[in-house]
Amino acid sequence: MTENRRGFGLGAGLAITFASALLWGVAHLATERSKTGLALMFGYIAMLAGTLTMFTAYSANLLSLAVQPRWLIGLTVALVVLALAWTGVIVWSFLLVRPPRADTVGRFLTTALTMALCALVLAPTVYAARLAYLSRDVVNTLFAPASSAPVMAQDPWNGARRVNFLLLGGDAAPSRPGVRTDSMTVASVDIETGATTLFGLPRNLQHIEFPDGPARARFPFGFTGSGTDAPGLLNEVYQFAEDNPDMVPGVAKGKRGSTLLKQTIGGILGIDVDYYALVDMKGFAEIVDAMGGVKVTVKEPIVYGKYREGLLPAGTRRLSGEEALWYGRSRTDSDDYVRMGRQKCLLNAVAKQADPMTVLNSFERLAAATKRAISTDLPQELLPAVVELAQKVKDAKIRSLNFVPPLIDTVYPDWSLIRRKVADALEERHPAGRPARTPGLDSPVNLDATCT
Repeated sequence: MTENRRGFGLGAGLAITFASALLWGVAHLATERSKTGLALMFGYIAMLAGTLTMFTAYSANLLSLAVQPRWLIGLTVALVVLALAWTGVIVWSFLLVRPPRADTVGRFLTTALTMALCALVLAPTVYAARLAYLSRDVVNTLFAPASSAPVMAQDPWNGARRVNFLLLGGDAAPSRPGVRTDSMTVASVDIETGATTLFGLPRNLQHIEFPDGPARARFPFGFTGSGTDAPGLLNEVYQFAEDNPDMVPGVAKGKRGSTLLKQTIGGILGIDVDYYALVDMKGFAEIVDAMGGVKVTVKEPIVYGKYREGLLPAGTRRLSGEEALWYGRSRTDSDDYVRMGRQKCLLNAVAKQADPMTVLNSFERLAAATKRAISTDLPQELLPAVVELAQKVKDAKIRSLNFVPPLIDTVYPDWSLIRRKVADALEERHPAGRPARTPGLDSPVNLDATCT
């Protein structure tokens, strides 16, 4: 076994062992193993340089890598190898400079220091590997591999100028089986600039026109539901399709509702809806709790509960998951349209406050809640492009247009008017080169301004 040939005392042994953990090769140079020491130093410096380069020059690509399972596997393996190499260097350095056998106290102290240094290296590595494993699990659980056209790396959007995401808030209840999509918003995003327009549809739209096919054949004059408990509102389409396979033949259970709702809302707006994401409202509350709450400005006191058992006072406050749920759901002393506005404010607040440190500190709880709360048809292969697009959206202006009274009549909607308003809102520029301004469309400001 390697012994201390130079007779280092306790203080020198502790100092050199500690220094070797910070800069590989110090102990080897101190014990005249120059070639090995220089090689270790070079490897250590190269590793640091590579890490710094990755976190600076390529920082924009890190989030994209974090949503790719193969990269997450590679990261986990790399972290394990690095941790083993680092602890190996620490132990090797300790063996070179530890006090002689006669110095029992010295050996005990240097051994304790070595074990502590190894623990300092291993603990964050194990934690990082755990996060990588959880990230991979979330990606594999929520996002299926692409089943249709392959996603091309050079143009993942296949030449499209815009991509349209249907964002749904599902409200299931024990007394009411199934899911009602009480929140329905289409986010139309310009792929080049990230400029986004939100189109909000109320839950109580009636006489819905289905796309051509079995659904239209069954309801040629508009959706009328299945009785008094389901009078035929837009928020019933999702569950109605799940319960009636003949409405969307050939589509698997669990995908019927989203398939028909995407086609239906796309027809209402006159655009193609590319992807959807459904957030279960109860699961949303778990996500908010995992974040440590969400800070919002309550403009007016909000009464909630069937028997008015709760109250959210006016003012800026941090809401718990349950309070955030009621903030977005309550219609007591208000209506669907006021609630729609609060829901957009709430989603925007969550998105803005989910900063990297918040996500990191609560990652395991967030991962578990996210798997329970969200369903989507976004393919895994598209996630890097979505992450890149999300960065553009964050820096761009967001406008919104809600199709609510008095703009439209929810009982007998003017579908042509809705499609015309959407087409006008998506005009990129006037001939003079200024952004288009559509009657009924919010001024192109960030949603933060409308929620405070």
